[in-house]
Amino acid sequence: MMLRRTFLALATGVAAVGLGLGGVSAQELPKLKQKEKYKVGFAQTESNNPWRIAQTESMKAEAAKLGHQLVYTDAAGSAAKQVADVNSMIAQGVDLIFLAPREEKPLIPAVMAAKRAGIPVVLLDRNVDQSLAKAGRDYVTFIGSDFVDEGKRAAEALTKAMNGNAKIIQLEGTTGSSPANDRRKGFEDYIKAHSGMKVVASQSGDFARDKGRQVAETLLQAHPDATAIYAHNDEMAIGAIAALEAAGKKPGKDVIVVSIDGTRDALQAIIDGKMLATVECNPKFGPKAFETLARYAKGEQIEPWVVNTDRFFDKSNATQLIADAY
Repeated sequence: MMLRRTFLALATGVAAVGLGLGGVSAQELPKLKQKEKYKVGFAQTESNNPWRIAQTESMKAEAAKLGHQLVYTDAAGSAAKQVADVNSMIAQGVDLIFLAPREEKPLIPAVMAAKRAGIPVVLLDRNVDQSLAKAGRDYVTFIGSDFVDEGKRAAEALTKAMNGNAKIIQLEGTTGSSPANDRRKGFEDYIKAHSGMKVVASQSGDFARDKGRQVAETLLQAHPDATAIYAHNDEMAIGAIAALEAAGKKPGKDVIVVSIDGTRDALQAIIDGKMLATVECNPKFGPKAFETLARYAKGEQIEPWVVNTDRFFDKSNATQLIADAY
């Protein structure tokens, strides 16, 4: 029976998307009763990199500190599994779901299924398609960084370092995810005003170190005259540095590398002269997430986007701040 209910919830969610969400939009956002302890779901997208591990640790630590029960799932990079994870949390009767959606469109049915079940959803670090679901109506809020601004800041640093002339290989994040979409947009919108800054190749490395290395190897072979690499995250940038070294090129000299995340490995690469800069994407969501839960339970009006502020790391501050990196 539970399998059938889960299937129906999924099917109805998909149908709702196809029909412009039908009557779902008319419903009110589910409320959250004030109580001392909550049973909270956290549907993580994957755990294959330091950023995700740091985010999960932060969520678990804050839940433990506050005495809440955290129902944790790891979708292992599968949008379909993440939808099933959310449906499992609904079946377990959690009070609220924190969701880090793997992709913008495939997770809409999960958001809508939770809403129909009367369970509020807070999105963490990645958003969903705004034409299909909206903060304050279908989910409480999105807590996360300004990904467009991150891409812009990376482009600005690279343009300055290259004196406005570069042949750039872009290593994109997970196809269809909001960070990949927005980091590409921020970067490309900025370099439009600089005619010497050209993206010669762009391909997804899925935010993973090994895939980033493989993609960088292929693109470097196709574009041996590339002078810069822009990676949507540090893991792919570290992979790209390995690919450059394997190709007999000196990262930081022959090819300038810029990235986003602010991991310890990236800061070390900056200190070693192999990477120009990385824009922070703060993974420590626990305090902000549970503070938002408490505010919502009190009946406070939550802004549609709770912004995480991000720092910028380059050779001027990497040594000083590496101890604080994850």
